[in-house]
Amino acid sequence: MSSIPNLRIGLFGIGLAAYWPQFPGLEARLQSYVQTVADRLAAPTNTIVNFGLVDSPERSVEVSHATRREDVDLLVVYVTTYALSSTVLPIIRRAKVPVLVLNLQPTAALDYAAFNALADRTAASRTKQTGNWLAYCSACPMPELANVFHRSGIPFHQVNGILGDSRSDDPTCWQEIDAWIAAAHVAHTLSHTRLGLMGHYYSGMLDIATDLTTVASIFGTHIEALEVDELTALRLAILDTDVPAKLEAFAQAFDIRPDCPAPELDIAARTSIALDQFVEKNQLGALAYFYKGTPGSPNEDTIASIILGTSMLTARGISTAGEYEIKNVLAMKILDTLGAGGSFTEYYAVDFTDDVVLMGHDGPGHTAIAESLAKVRPLEIFHGKVGRGLSVEMSVKQGPVTLLSVVECKHKGFKFLVAQGEVEPGPILQIGNTNSRFRFPIGARNFLTQWNAQAPAHHCAIGSGHLVPTLQKLAHLLNIDLFQVC
Repeated sequence: MSSIPNLRIGLFGIGLAAYWPQFPGLEARLQSYVQTVADRLAAPTNTIVNFGLVDSPERSVEVSHATRREDVDLLVVYVTTYALSSTVLPIIRRAKVPVLVLNLQPTAALDYAAFNALADRTAASRTKQTGNWLAYCSACPMPELANVFHRSGIPFHQVNGILGDSRSDDPTCWQEIDAWIAAAHVAHTLSHTRLGLMGHYYSGMLDIATDLTTVASIFGTHIEALEVDELTALRLAILDTDVPAKLEAFAQAFDIRPDCPAPELDIAARTSIALDQFVEKNQLGALAYFYKGTPGSPNEDTIASIILGTSMLTARGISTAGEYEIKNVLAMKILDTLGAGGSFTEYYAVDFTDDVVLMGHDGPGHTAIAESLAKVRPLEIFHGKVGRGLSVEMSVKQGPVTLLSVVECKHKGFKFLVAQGEVEPGPILQIGNTNSRFRFPIGARNFLTQWNAQAPAHHCAIGSGHLVPTLQKLAHLLNIDLFQVC
């Protein structure tokens, strides 16, 4: 949401002040490298706070206080040459934010012949080449830093590679850095998200009951308890003149089937407008809902007509999960923040002949990751729920996908359960729900066995692409575990 502030990335390089008078030009050279990193980290959603070089205990104290004043969310430590761990630890201790240590040497390798040829000439030449060599010594203090971080109880996150003249000199290295920044963005977004809970749990679904204190503690997410009556009141106040614009928005977002009754589309449009107002009023970045409803009541009409509106919310980044699925709406929000969608799903059957798992769900779908324009179909009943009305039918885009489940556990409160697979073409059920065919490299039977063994709730979120490397980094930043099935 637009209310989420930029991710504030604190950056500083480390070096040793004793080198500067010995090797003229070295300090300025290393400062330019720090600026290069700052430039490459820059993005519209990032605010880079460049603290420059830290090369002494005195400078370390200055920067340690500055990190607090600048309210940084992540510290990036660029190791430019050998540096003392005693200049790094005070900053990390005071900042109390996640730290990424970069060991990026200027080029892929030293030019040995040129170094040695010049060094052979005079003592002054050897001194100059020692200065050049020190610009390549970023790997040297990495074990020292790792040792001190470990003994201090600070997680040690690192990237080793090449600075180069551009990102293309070491694309793998910069992809990994980008993944760390993406993971930090997700953690930052979760900690600035207001999650609305509307209604109550679906009776008897014990697996989805969630400890809200642990949600707030680990993810930093604010929980706002909301009433269905508020949404109903907004729906009943919608003017007739407001409906046509929302119907046009439906026509753009969905393939509305000819048998959809006009009165059902009208009430769905009113509920969708009310949802927009509801989200804006409560400043929500996510919503989990369920309401049993009493047949014939205004609240029943609201809940029965909610699916098109919640699908549109989900597609524009306000992740919405039915059945009051708090853990799963967090999973959806994570995947959506990574630009991968995040659609509500569960597995419901297996095609053992084709060795694929059939997955889908009724209720809101993430239409931005649909294989084609999502269809809207009328249903006489919503199975297991009161009411009737319009539902969204879609299949997830064919190709690589990631399944993410946020699982409650006794060890650290939550863990991530993930699997990578493929959505493939083939027959699916056309019953007004989301449905897709998922193939996993370990086969359908092994997938089910290993997934269930991790004790997840029965829902999960689907995102486009293979995202495990970034999710692993997010788990590290949140200090929780990640278990990968495939």
